[in-house]
Amino acid sequence: MTTAEALEKIYESLANDNIELDAAIKDLKAALAAEGLKEAVVEPTRLAQNNRQGRKLMQSYFKKKGVTVTFAA
Repeated sequence: MTTAEALEKIYESLANDNIELDAAIKDLKAALAAEGLKEAVVEPTRLAQNNRQGRKLMQSYFKKKGVTVTFAA
């Protein structure tokens, strides 16, 4: 699985009330490692809560799972 595919799985999970989010994060972590990347770049417009609080909550949760998240401009 590529990082792009893993991010798409994350977006789908977020749209479906976080169903299987932890599994999607695990896939993203593996894809990042396989591609030699250190962080995932997320499109904020695709988030359910595209506000500062929502983005910080996402960063915090993903960080606990071992994935660093940044947001595209």
